[in-house]
Amino acid sequence: MMVKTAVKPKHLLTITDLTPGELQAVLDAAIELKTRGWISVLKNKTMALVFEKPSLRTRVSFEVAMRQMGGQSLYLSPEEVGLGKRESIPDVARVLSRFVDVIVVRTFAQHNLEVLAEYSSVPVINALSDFEHPCQAVADLLTIYEIKGKLKWLTVAYIGDGNNVANSLMLACAMTSVNFNIASPKGYTIDASVLKKAQTYAKTSGAKIFTTEDPQAAARDADVIYTDTWTSMGQEAEAAARRKAFAGYQVNEKLLTLTKKNSIVMHCLPAHHGEEVAVGLLDSPRSVVFDQAENRLHAQKALLAWIFAKK
Repeated sequence: MMVKTAVKPKHLLTITDLTPGELQAVLDAAIELKTRGWISVLKNKTMALVFEKPSLRTRVSFEVAMRQMGGQSLYLSPEEVGLGKRESIPDVARVLSRFVDVIVVRTFAQHNLEVLAEYSSVPVINALSDFEHPCQAVADLLTIYEIKGKLKWLTVAYIGDGNNVANSLMLACAMTSVNFNIASPKGYTIDASVLKKAQTYAKTSGAKIFTTEDPQAAARDADVIYTDTWTSMGQEAEAAARRKAFAGYQVNEKLLTLTKKNSIVMHCLPAHHGEEVAVGLLDSPRSVVFDQAENRLHAQKALLAWIFAKK
């Protein structure tokens, strides 16, 4: 009977599974890998994509990343796996560990990731949960760095829901000396534990963290203005209440007048044009959302390289 090595695998369940130095190294690697094209560093490696939620960017970017680095992948739909329903999560982890070299999971619950990682003998990567989206944060910082030529002391203004994307981006910014402003309505603010952890990183990096209910206060003098959908997958029953709560939180030309003249607009997509972002804004010269989407590919490459790095 063949079993995986007993060496503890390297997981990415939260952006803080990377140290600030490792996060910078991943960004540097993403820039390099973007120029190299097809390589064979992950030859004979196999990745399982276990998705409870549908996906465009996450699935395609991970599959193409693995293929361009010489490995291969297979996609497992909710019906095929049924995490915790058709089969227990520990059993799924132990079975997949015998077949593949890394498990990439897109799930409704952070707890599912934690259980998978506990029982898996191969690395587990968070490709989105209800609590964090670390892969998106890496792509976001990569995009900002490419366009602005630096990260240190820039200011990102996040307008909208204090959700999984906001959690990971706030932490990533605090780790890399990027100031982070977030404006959310009451009841939809950033998680208190995430804010506390971000403030701890900020004390070391020098970044400033600012939370408010006022979008104008958050946007003032920002280098980057960022938004996300008001209603994520799994929250459809809340859509009407959320549209009402977020009515004053649209990113539009009026809000942009408060930012720096060369500020950029970011959105992790999919977008609801006319809700969180004004119609036409994502097609404007200030929008970098499709560069941001492309960089998911290069971020995934760098994260896979980090996962399999021996040092």
